Amino acid sequence: MTDAITPFPIRVADTELADLADRLARTRWPDAGTVTDGSQGPTLPAIRSLVKRWQNEYDWRIAEALINASGSSRTVIDGIGIHFLHIRSPEPDAVPLLLAHGWPGSILEFREMVAPLTDPVAHGGDARQAFHLVIPSMPGFGFSDKPTEPGWNVARVAGAYVELMRRLGYGAQWFAQGGDWGAAVVSALAHMRAPGLSGIHLNMVLFRPTDQEVAEASLEEQAMLAAMARYEAEQSGYMKLQNTRPQSVGFALADSPVGLAAWTYALFQDVSDSGGEPKRVIPLDHIIDDIMLYWLPNAGASSARFYWDNARTQGGMPGGPVPLPAGVSMFPGEALRLSRRWAEKRFADLRHYNQPERGGHFAAMENPAALVDDIRATFASKR
Repeated sequence: MTDAITPFPIRVADTELADLADRLARTRWPDAGTVTDGSQGPTLPAIRSLVKRWQNEYDWRIAEALINASGSSRTVIDGIGIHFLHIRSPEPDAVPLLLAHGWPGSILEFREMVAPLTDPVAHGGDARQAFHLVIPSMPGFGFSDKPTEPGWNVARVAGAYVELMRRLGYGAQWFAQGGDWGAAVVSALAHMRAPGLSGIHLNMVLFRPTDQEVAEASLEEQAMLAAMARYEAEQSGYMKLQNTRPQSVGFALADSPVGLAAWTYALFQDVSDSGGEPKRVIPLDHIIDDIMLYWLPNAGASSARFYWDNARTQGGMPGGPVPLPAGVSMFPGEALRLSRRWAEKRFADLRHYNQPERGGHFAAMENPAALVDDIRATFASKR
């Protein structure tokens, strides 16, 4: 076993990009369907527009250069190669911060937050707000290795992240932030009281309101419950499939870039704060970058299997209130929201709670400035 951390530059072969271009050109399109809105999934015009951009104007090499300029590195933990970005702050007293993505997110979803978090002085902040950033791809996602056995659930990923921070020399004090599956992993880190972890911030909280909370819900909380109910009834089909039969859709995700794009775009459509038009709030090239981090490493099926593993083990996470200092940001377009009152029951030491004016599930891409502000506010008293 080795603790080696090595540079890991990404260099996608021209032949792979040519193959992608050929597949896009030969797309067999479905008919438009029987509705004109997104109630059956992404519309034909929306995906045609995305693919037109992908074919004619998008340049993968820009994203590749960004990754390689951001401390692209690799280490093997628990038998799995973990790809991560490691971006050090110029400030000598910066504190390490792990940023954890979920599905269908990626390491690049945090790109707009990197500069203000690492170099706050240059972005209207204070040197005491500086962080060194560690941004890993989960096993089965991006350019991390794909698990070859069941069992890579939330708790196991959290354990790998603890080891990653130790290897980087960050065991004394560090923080963690996450949304989606990243929020589950960060919550697990807090429950396991990971060595050196001094606090967490979440922009999504996995929870179910109690019967009493439902019965006593305020008008604001009733609106939150309605959004949850709509998500469960109309927008969660992807989750149910990936919980139970990920390999079924995996063949399509591996073979068809447009199929992968539509499967991914559906989430950007449904749970961003965009009225069903995500390119209004996220640059289309950034959405395509995200799709590419599933297409190029053929991670569509392996990332879907993460749902299957967690559905069978409940993620391996303990229950009870989160024991470490925590902050929560509830963006209005997030489908799973909880009120401050509900949050206070689920966090033993809630240091910060905020409801930004705009943004949704992809907060780091939709409203990075607000997320940066809330991260700074959460950890200010712990530095």
